[in-house]
Amino acid sequence: MKKTFSIFFLAFVFCFTANIEAQNAKLSKEEFRSKQQEFIVQRAGLTHEEAKKFFPLYFELQDKKEECNREAWKKMRQGKAPNTTEAEYGKIVEDVIQARIANDNLELEYVRKYKTFLSSKKIYAVQRAEMRFRRELLKGVRHSQKKEKMEGRGRK
Repeated sequence: MKKTFSIFFLAFVFCFTANIEAQNAKLSKEEFRSKQQEFIVQRAGLTHEEAKKFFPLYFELQDKKEECNREAWKKMRQGKAPNTTEAEYGKIVEDVIQARIANDNLELEYVRKYKTFLSSKKIYAVQRAEMRFRRELLKGVRHSQKKEKMEGRGRK
């Protein structure tokens, strides 16, 4: 359960940090995905044929998860209203958890699709590469924020 939650949480963070990084670096969605694809292919050691089969499904999954996460954030924003009732908060909390479960189910569904042409070892390598990509992405965001802070101090 912890592992599943961790994977979902990382995926959840990834979807939003990916958008932030793409905005900061002025990358289009296509450019971002190209960099992501290149990183995963290299780190996971996917062949050209494996990558050709894998990435259409992978990006389809990312789009579905992004939509699910967008709905969860929409629910979370509803809780910002000052007149939100306890019952409404309860519904928001449950809806967000349901979104997490939906993401986990999507993840499992697509892993089963990947298994039709990738070994479990390759799928594992892809998952590790994806996690490393997110870490690198987060490091880049943090580095950019530190740099902006330092530049802001120097201007005063």
